[in-house]
Amino acid sequence: MIRILLNGCSGKMGTVISTIVEKFPSLSIVGGIDKFPNSQLSYPIFLQLSECTIEYDVLLDFSRPDALKELLEFSEKNNKPVVLCSTGYSEEDLALINEKSKVIPVFRSANMSVGINLINIILRKISPILFDNFDIEIIEKHHNQKVDSPSGTAVMLAESIKNSLEEETIFVHGRDGIAKRHHKEIGVHAVRGGNIIGDHDVIFAGDGEVIELTHKAISREVFAVGSLKACEYMAAISSPGLYSMEDVINLKL
Repeated sequence: MIRILLNGCSGKMGTVISTIVEKFPSLSIVGGIDKFPNSQLSYPIFLQLSECTIEYDVLLDFSRPDALKELLEFSEKNNKPVVLCSTGYSEEDLALINEKSKVIPVFRSANMSVGINLINIILRKISPILFDNFDIEIIEKHHNQKVDSPSGTAVMLAESIKNSLEEETIFVHGRDGIAKRHHKEIGVHAVRGGNIIGDHDVIFAGDGEVIELTHKAISREVFAVGSLKACEYMAAISSPGLYSMEDVINLKL
């Protein structure tokens, strides 16, 4: 049995993960960390990570970026893998993740959905083929409580496109004023409203045809399933390194 320690257990995603973990016979949540304990959860909850004394195999985080340093230090101290599912990390945060991945196994993905990561793989293949004759725009939509904008997923998709191209490109976030679009632009646009879980559209607009890749998260369960699959994968990893959902999917195109 793989023992999971869940940081952010009382949040929206933590609650979903705690509910569906029973669908994974090889996994068990043995403890949680949250400033606002949920009495409905069946495992012990600690207010702070430093208070936790429970033995575990994988630390799973679905909280906020400001918890990163403590999570990495705790994982290094215990020599255990950590699965980071939070978004909104700064460049400094990403540098710290890369640094610690040289010491312990670290998993990070901007989106835990298998579908989004498949689209990300596809984008790296088709963007160099389409770029000369198509303009590229990304539109992401999320609920009105999401704090980071654009979403980590939109940034991931945009960077995958940019890095796949030999040509110079720039990101344009939203549009305002009077100016024509330049072909080297990759538009990244954010919409916030209601309780939209997460929609992402990648648009290749050409002369006479438009190609769209669309992903809509209908339930938060899709992210919970992905995070638990990541825990299964990381529990078997002993070598330091930086891992992602593409390692879990293990698809070679």
